[in-house]
Amino acid sequence: MADFLEFYPLRTHNTFGFDARARLAVHIRNESDLVSALSDHRIDNLPIVVLGGGSNVVLTGDLDACVLLMEIPGYDVAEDDASWLVTAGAGETWHGLVNRTIDEGMPGLENLALIPGTAGAAPIQNIGAYGVELRERFARLRAYDRQSGDFVTIDLDTCAFGYRDSLFKREGRDRYIITAVTLRLPKAWQPVLNYGELTRELEGVSTPDAAQVRDAIVAIRSRKLPDPAKIGNAGSFFKNPVVDASLRNALLADHPALVSYPQPDGSYKLAAGWLIDQCGFKGVDDGPVGVYGKQALVLVHHGGGTGAALLALANRIADAVQAHFGVRIEPEPVIL
Repeated sequence: MADFLEFYPLRTHNTFGFDARARLAVHIRNESDLVSALSDHRIDNLPIVVLGGGSNVVLTGDLDACVLLMEIPGYDVAEDDASWLVTAGAGETWHGLVNRTIDEGMPGLENLALIPGTAGAAPIQNIGAYGVELRERFARLRAYDRQSGDFVTIDLDTCAFGYRDSLFKREGRDRYIITAVTLRLPKAWQPVLNYGELTRELEGVSTPDAAQVRDAIVAIRSRKLPDPAKIGNAGSFFKNPVVDASLRNALLADHPALVSYPQPDGSYKLAAGWLIDQCGFKGVDDGPVGVYGKQALVLVHHGGGTGAALLALANRIADAVQAHFGVRIEPEPVIL
């Protein structure tokens, strides 16, 4: 039988550090643990919540649910003529996986360095940074299908990746539980350096290797983002909104310093941090929660606060951006 823990504290299982408890929790260290937990009558009628590193959630209160603490390890490498195929257990730390692949001579994940969380959570969010998204390095994943009661393999197309979005945030949210992820890392590797910030960090390095790109991104992120071990946060809290060209051009006419990035379909991604900064929220504290002083895109928890208070601040920010720019910004983390 599954070893359920009652009224389990989750403060160390969410990077904001909010105090919340789960009605039931269970450590999932292999697929047998998962099957055993899900077939136990004690969780009948309870919602299921999967937590990896807790780096992309806001806990607004206690969870009347069964929380699966995803800790499945694993690392395996196969290859074909064009790529290395790296499979990681869902509980492996993402940054640890980035470092291991680079150290073993398999580049491709360097732009995604220092993103907190686990390998199993990466496809849910389609994590991305500095010009690379997970979907560009994704091959397939293994998941438990709660509908059929079987383990299944899900390919790239079926994942339906979008900007910080996937099948697993929409119709597959309560159906699939990811247990392993397989990434395709190209042997014909070229660095992705199309962000000015990254180019400046690597100034003087004519042909950077993957480790140098990784180190540059770690340096940039360390300067811009607070360490969750010191200040509670979930990294970038808001998605960068995507707008059509006509709205972007109208905004640019009124705000010549507007930061925007053209997209392949002709739309533009706006820098949410810039929008928030223009509304005067950078560095603002609202009691125990606030906006990070070095990056307006990051909301922080100084201790003693609640997820509900953070969410109220996030809504105030979104309302202010909407009123000032006519653009609605949305949170990246999952609100529980």
